[in-house]
Amino acid sequence: MLPHLGAHAGRVLGAAGAGGDPTFAIDHEAEAELERFLAERAPELAFYSEDRGLVEPEGGAEHVLVVDPIDGTRPAMAGLESCCVSVAAAPLPDPTMADVSAACVVEIPSGAVFLAERGRLVESPGGALSANEDLSRLFWTYGFRGRPARALTEVLAELIDGSSVGGGTFELGSAAFDMTRVATGQLDAYVEPGPLLVSEVPGMREEFERVGGGSVLNNSPYDLAAAALVCEEAGVVVTDARGEPLGARPLLGSGAEFQMSVVASANEVLHGQIIEAVGAGLLRLKG
Repeated sequence: MLPHLGAHAGRVLGAAGAGGDPTFAIDHEAEAELERFLAERAPELAFYSEDRGLVEPEGGAEHVLVVDPIDGTRPAMAGLESCCVSVAAAPLPDPTMADVSAACVVEIPSGAVFLAERGRLVESPGGALSANEDLSRLFWTYGFRGRPARALTEVLAELIDGSSVGGGTFELGSAAFDMTRVATGQLDAYVEPGPLLVSEVPGMREEFERVGGGSVLNNSPYDLAAAALVCEEAGVVVTDARGEPLGARPLLGSGAEFQMSVVASANEVLHGQIIEAVGAGLLRLKG
């Protein structure tokens, strides 16, 4: 994908993918390369991608690769660094997030590799996790793409206001890049409560569909599967935005019913404070 980064030709819009997100020309190129590569190197594997959904070889498969060929399409189109290839491996049929056995995230511009197996971190370019436990010094990231800005800001307001001077807030455009920044120690946390708004706040599904052009656009399993395992094996605390584990959630799926909120934090103390702040923000939004 390197030759396509920052090229305006990659911004041409196509049909929506399996999850309802618009497909750009650069996504089409990446999906075509994924299918060609697997047909040549591993034709016995199934794959699940953002735009194609589940693709199985004739006769079925025993394992599936859950792939986001470009996690961070918009940064890629702009030629920015926060775009990755994200791949997670799991057995079939009906795998959950806990069934992911291996995961790899590769930063496209730099080529930096994060590689994990269930039970160990194999490769990571990062240093020590952040030891910060102070929300006023929080360096963190979140995602606004496809989310109603007023509602999401209300939920995150306490964290945004509290860290705006002594810390730092970032919208980097890629869940895999965001989460692996916690694993490198560059950031303290990644906070994404979107699906909680949809499930718990009356009228929010309609607001998400309005902003998403008719679709609810939050993190699907293909956005999180690889980065979640990398982070867990690096010692990062990873749960949904209510503090519940992600392990039982289905791995294959793209619609709103499969999407997951997520909080990834450098330590337990910080994680608990963030979960509490998100809960208070949800109560404010509910009125």
